[in-house]
Amino acid sequence: MLCQRLRSHREENWVDSRTVYIGHKEPPPGAEAYIPQRYPDNRIVSSKYTFWNFIPKNLFEQFRRIANFYFLVIFLVQLIIDTPTSPVTSGLPLFFVITVTAIKQGYEDWLRHKADCSINECPVDVVQQGKVVRTQSHKLRVGDIVMVREDETFPCDLILLSSSRHDGTCYVTTASLDGESSHKTYYAVPDTMAFRTEQEVDSLHATIECEQPQPDLYKPLGAENLLLRGATLKNTQHIYGTVAVYTGMETKMALNYQSKSQKRSAVEKSMNAFLVVYLCILISKAVINTVLKYAWQWSPDRDEPWYNHRTENERQRHMVIRAFTDFLAFMVLFNYIIPVSMYVTVEMQKFLGSYFITWDEDMFDEELGEGAQVNTSDLNEELGQVEYVFTDKTGTLTENNMEFIECCVDGNVYIPHAICNGQILSAASSIDMIDSSPGGYRRHEDLFFRALCLCHTVQVKEEETVDGIKRGIHQGRPTSFYISSSPDEVALVEGMKRLGYTYLRLKDNYMEILNKDDEIERFELLHVLNFDSVRRRMSVIVKSSSGEYLLFCKGADSSIFPRVVSGKVEQVKARVEQNAVEGLRTLCVAYRRLSETEYEEACHHLSQAKLALQDREQRLAQAYDIIERDFVLLGATAVEDRLQEKAADTIESLHKAGMKVWVLTGDKMETAAATCYASKLFRRSTQILELTKKRTEEQSLHDVLFELNRTVLRQRSISGLSVDCLDFGLIIDGATLSAVLKPNQEGAGHGNYREIFLEICRNCSAVLCCRMAPLQKAQIVKLIKASKEHPITLAIGDGANDVSMILEAHVGIGIMGKEGRQAARNSDYAIPKFKHLKKMLLVHGHYYYIRIAELVQYFFYKNVCFIFPQFLYQFFCGFSQQPLYDTAYLTLYNISFTSLPILLYSLVEQHVTIETLKREPSLYRDIAKNSLLRWPVFLYWTCLGVFDAVIFFFGAYFLFDNTTFTSNGQMFGNWTFGTLVFTVLVFTVTLKLALDTHHWTWINHFVIWGSLLFYVIFSLLWGGIIWPFLNYQRMYYVFMQMLSSGPAWLSIILLITVSLLPDVIKKVLCRAICPTATERAQVGCWHQHDNETEALNFIAPISTLNVKMCERSDKFLPPVLFLLFSLLSLHPNGPP
Repeated sequence: MLCQRLRSHREENWVDSRTVYIGHKEPPPGAEAYIPQRYPDNRIVSSKYTFWNFIPKNLFEQFRRIANFYFLVIFLVQLIIDTPTSPVTSGLPLFFVITVTAIKQGYEDWLRHKADCSINECPVDVVQQGKVVRTQSHKLRVGDIVMVREDETFPCDLILLSSSRHDGTCYVTTASLDGESSHKTYYAVPDTMAFRTEQEVDSLHATIECEQPQPDLYKPLGAENLLLRGATLKNTQHIYGTVAVYTGMETKMALNYQSKSQKRSAVEKSMNAFLVVYLCILISKAVINTVLKYAWQWSPDRDEPWYNHRTENERQRHMVIRAFTDFLAFMVLFNYIIPVSMYVTVEMQKFLGSYFITWDEDMFDEELGEGAQVNTSDLNEELGQVEYVFTDKTGTLTENNMEFIECCVDGNVYIPHAICNGQILSAASSIDMIDSSPGGYRRHEDLFFRALCLCHTVQVKEEETVDGIKRGIHQGRPTSFYISSSPDEVALVEGMKRLGYTYLRLKDNYMEILNKDDEIERFELLHVLNFDSVRRRMSVIVKSSSGEYLLFCKGADSSIFPRVVSGKVEQVKARVEQNAVEGLRTLCVAYRRLSETEYEEACHHLSQAKLALQDREQRLAQAYDIIERDFVLLGATAVEDRLQEKAADTIESLHKAGMKVWVLTGDKMETAAATCYASKLFRRSTQILELTKKRTEEQSLHDVLFELNRTVLRQRSISGLSVDCLDFGLIIDGATLSAVLKPNQEGAGHGNYREIFLEICRNCSAVLCCRMAPLQKAQIVKLIKASKEHPITLAIGDGANDVSMILEAHVGIGIMGKEGRQAARNSDYAIPKFKHLKKMLLVHGHYYYIRIAELVQYFFYKNVCFIFPQFLYQFFCGFSQQPLYDTAYLTLYNISFTSLPILLYSLVEQHVTIETLKREPSLYRDIAKNSLLRWPVFLYWTCLGVFDAVIFFFGAYFLFDNTTFTSNGQMFGNWTFGTLVFTVLVFTVTLKLALDTHHWTWINHFVIWGSLLFYVIFSLLWGGIIWPFLNYQRMYYVFMQMLSSGPAWLSIILLITVSLLPDVIKKVLCRAICPTATERAQVGCWHQHDNETEALNFIAPISTLNVKMCERSDKFLPPVLFLLFSLLSLHPNGPP
């Protein structure tokens, strides 16, 4: 029986760790004390609620919203004290809102429960007593020995003990973790890799000592040993004796799936601000009415009128208590000015509106077979407010589809004639090689080609299909092809194949290559020093057939040149700079021969670092730094990453829309600058300002910043206010950015450099940030967000290194690229290609914003129209808290009578056509900076609501004063008066929306006219039938009596017309005096349609009306709208 311990060396300051007993085998007698530890099971819980806590927890979360809590308080007040309105008027809308939200959240959580169950009940094979036993995933425990077969998913975090492959390796895809479908290589623990059967593994007596669970993916025993939950086994028949170290909610996948911070849109912030204003108005109304009530009742003859005697309890109650009770009663009476249903309508609008993005066929990519995705619908309108766009370069602006262009060895340039696009052909094709210096065969060239064939993590795939996708077909028969996590590596290996050196396979830890003489060479792979974004290089240590130890390294020029001690550095550097200017991606290649002593020393450093539990990354970095030095430079490679289709057109459109585009990339300055010119981020006339490490070495950072600031300010003063004359482009690198953002600066106060840097950036049309680390990308976005303008930012990228800036920006967009899906998974929206950003912002964002802005303003407007007559009515009823409207009208106004038209408007309205928005990106400027929800616009809508309310109330009051209307001489009573005002109200606010509608379809007509018809039918039934469930029916026959009067019909038509007229006149005057770009585009659209419909021009008013409608299949209009549009048709610019 084998007894061993897999642990790192103990250190003095020991961190909190756990000891895992493999197979739950206790230590033998006489060993150290055994303390059983309790670990969670393997159950995954992503759901938020349970059956028992759903109601209390959901109610608690919903009543944390100010509006819901406010209406709950109003409802309770109605239940406790005697109020003028029934508790139903507040309770029913609140119950509706709470119920709809609870159903939606409960359904979403039920789906999460289903997903959890399917995962937790997944079958798993466990080795017990030398046999394989099948159990369910949630029954796994820490220490269980698990067997995983090919194409199965790892059920928990596992340490790989042995594999069916003789070299102890296995291949894994992590598509469900980061979206990368490339195959990654993992290695079994060396002490156990020889185990082949279940009996051998089960006989193992060993422990694993590791850290307690944490989100870091690369801590215990190294990333090459740890198989993460969610990853899938590939190209390996099975793996034996895999031991569970972290289970359930302690797995790294679960720990990394933390909820993202909640992003709030500018519209939501405006809604909350408006809500506070209306809450103040509500309190003011209640205070005014309470004060005036007691002032009016100060006279003894008004204290107790004959029709309203007070009870004995009311007489004995203290005046302060009576006043407070009256204040609460007035609050209840006027509480409908706060539109609780607006929040439900906004949620429905966002949820339903998000489907227009996913349904958009223009944003569907045939190559990927996918369209745009919406991960959160809370930020739809924010797409119409973007001012800064931060974009990655590789895979975002470019295709991330690498093509080998050339290589340079000691100044000799080799250019293959063609590249074989992923296929390894059975026989090498002819090769065109251009040697800039006619020389014979040299050893450095031979080493260079071998280095590129050996220094990589490329795998050779023999099968015909990979993950269901057919690959490797050439001339009708299956052949091999390369797969790798990096497209650069595949391009380099393919390039070497075209130059005569073919990488064949990795077999039994030996790498085989076919040289240009068709001879197979075998190299033993000893160590792989993997690439990371800090070192920006990777290395391999191999042993040749002659027993020579070689270290090959490839990486960025900035990470290779400082470590080179010999070679033709100047010639290679010149070629690298030339290729970078042309926009090519360059890598340098170097090597070092190791003596046996040096190799053993390197192995010692690597093994110590890999087994460290504390500061493992730092120790590995130190080990790599010791090993990767004293290189001999061999040469460099150039790979082209083509610009994405329509990337330049998209950036140009974003510039015209008033957005500033910044490129944040880790590439070198020359390569990134060439891409910026190709994508039209920089134009040839753009004056480039450099803020780079090279320049700050010549001058101090302080001097460079102030010099650049003077340059842009001087140009701005010369150009005056003309922004078009300013065309600066700024280039800054990561090292200089760190100095700019450094808190303490010599000779400058805290934050001075930041302000100067921001001032320079404000005057630049485009900014390029190169050599950026992922954290620096997020810092740039945060810096702009926190500037004094507080602009709306958008970040877009396709790789895991872009996630930080995607999460930091107001809106994060991920591209479904070749660097994995982690960016798409962590984003708010995901699109297939960069070109789709144009329609996402200029069309969808534009529409979403104008729709929800109208929705918010309209809700407040119609509630002012609704409640202000109730306020005025108190002056005519002795402040007795008598409601003007019936309880049914109070309850159904926001729920039924006026809700559907604005909801439909907010879903389908198109004030200009899609083609116009794409053709004229400058229209985006009209809605910038939350222009439709600014305070002046809000005050206009509020004043319009007050004006309309005054017209409703006093129009009805003066028209009916001392007048009889019925045939028998009977005067209209209180409820008839209120019903008349309510009828004018419903028709006015609905027709106001009809006037604002530009995009008419049959469903618009159905909803708008159907809502009015529903109100009429409901009123007829409500007042025309004696309902048995009502104790009293004060509205009986009221509506019919009102409609039986001719003057009532005339009053309704007249008051509606007078109420709508000021808004119509205002729009006509604004169009005539100072039209916006959007209004001019609308007129152009109408004139274009006029030319197409000249045959109908003989009926001018109706023709003009039809031109106004984008969908003009329906011609029906009621008489009032016909009158209004006939008036507007007289204006040369058409209707508003």
